[in-house]
Amino acid sequence: MTNSENLRDIVCDVLLDIEKNQTPSHVAIRRMLEKYQYLEGRDRHFISRVTKGTLERRISLDWIINEFSSVKVKKMKPVIRTVLRMSVYQLKYMDNIPSSAVCNEAVKLVKKRGFKSLAGFVNGILRNMVRHPEKMELPENQMGIFYSQPEWLVSYWSEIYGEGRTREMFGYFLKDQPLTVRVCTNKVSPEQFKTKMEEQGVSALQNPWVESAFELKGFDYLGALKAFREGECTVQDVSSMLVAKAADIKPSYKVIDVCAAPGGKSIQISELLGEDGQIIARDLTPLKVEMIEENIRRMGAEHIEAQCRDALVFVPEDEKTADVVIADLPCSGLGVIGRKADIKYRVERNDLNQLAHLQRDILKVVSAYVKPGGCLIYSTCTVSQEENVENVKWFSENFPFEPESLHGLLPDGLGSDTLKQGYIQILPGEYGTDGFFIARFRRKQ
Repeated sequence: MTNSENLRDIVCDVLLDIEKNQTPSHVAIRRMLEKYQYLEGRDRHFISRVTKGTLERRISLDWIINEFSSVKVKKMKPVIRTVLRMSVYQLKYMDNIPSSAVCNEAVKLVKKRGFKSLAGFVNGILRNMVRHPEKMELPENQMGIFYSQPEWLVSYWSEIYGEGRTREMFGYFLKDQPLTVRVCTNKVSPEQFKTKMEEQGVSALQNPWVESAFELKGFDYLGALKAFREGECTVQDVSSMLVAKAADIKPSYKVIDVCAAPGGKSIQISELLGEDGQIIARDLTPLKVEMIEENIRRMGAEHIEAQCRDALVFVPEDEKTADVVIADLPCSGLGVIGRKADIKYRVERNDLNQLAHLQRDILKVVSAYVKPGGCLIYSTCTVSQEENVENVKWFSENFPFEPESLHGLLPDGLGSDTLKQGYIQILPGEYGTDGFFIARFRRKQ
C-alpha cells in the first residue's frame, strides 16, 4: 500500500501543476487518476479529495495561513504554500485524519522537496493551528473568505442577484458535485442502466428533469464501468443536455456544432437523427477534435463528422445549409466553478467583456450557416449578463433572426418567465445543476 507521505507527494504535484502551469484542474485531476489506477480506491479517494478540496478552498485556506504566519502566503515559495494549503485543508475539513499525522507528513514532504531549512517554519504554523482552532474559524460576514470566492465576483453577483442568492450559489459550489452521465437510450433503457449500475454496487440516482440523466456515486474509476466503456453512457451535466432539447432535432436535420469538444452535445443530437441526418462537430485544435473522435468511437455515434476548424473563419460551402447551428461558445465558465474551481482564480472582471465580444465575433460568422427558417442555439456555461442576455439583445437587433419561445421544448417545471422571450438562465444549483444559459433563434425566411 502506498504510504501517506507518497499520497501527499502526488497531491502536491497536481496542485503545483495547476498553479504553475495553468493546467485546467479537471484535466490535471483526470490525468492523475488515470496514472494511479493501480492504487487502492481509498488512496485514490484521498488524493482526489485533498486536491479538489485544497483548490476549491484556496482563498479561505490562505486567509487562515495568514492569520498564523508572519510571512504572507503570496511571499512564500510555491512548494511551501502548497504544502501548507493542503495540510490546513486536512486539519480543518478532514476530521478522520489525526492532526499529528498531518503535521508530521507535511514536515517530511517539505524536507523531501529540498526545503529542510523551512521544515521548522511549516511545523510551527501547523502545530499552532492545532493548539488554537478557534483562530481558524472563517468570518461569515466576509463572503469572499467564507465561501472562498474572489472579491470581484462577490461584488458582481451581489449587485445583480442580491446577497442571499449569491450566497446560495457560492454554497452550492462548495457542495460535493456528483458525476452526471447521460444514458444512450438507443442502446439501453434508463431502467436497464440503473439495474446494471446497482449490480456493480454503484448508486445511480435518476434526474427529475431528464430521465436519461443519472448521478453516479460509489465507483472508483469511470473507465472501470462496463457501461461507460461500451458507450452506454457518457459524462454530461443535465444543463448541457437541455441544449439538444432546445434545438428540437428532427431525424432528417443537418446540424453544425461549431465548438463541440468534448462532443457530448453532438453525440446526444446524433442519437436523435435518422438515416438522412448529419452533424458536423468542430473545434479549434487537433487535441480537441481528438477528444470528440474518441467519444464518437466509444459511443459508436453515427451521423457525426469531426472537423478541426476555427469558428471565427467562415466556411463558404456551409452558408445557409444547416437546419440547426449549435453555438455553445467559449465563455467565462462561472456557472461551473463547482466542478472546475480553478476558473475563479483565472477569470477576472475585465475578461467578461472580452469574452462577450469574442462570442459576438463567432456569432457573426456561424449564423450565416443557418438556412432560412432554421434555428440557431446559443449557449454558455456562465451567468454573466454580458455574455448572455446582452448578447441575445445584440444578436436580435443586428441579424435576421428572431428569438423563439422555449415553451414546450424544455422539461415541464423547468423554466422561468423568460422562456417566451427565447432564453433561459439557469443559476448554479437552481435545479441541482450547473449554471447554464440557452437561447433559441429562428432565421427569418
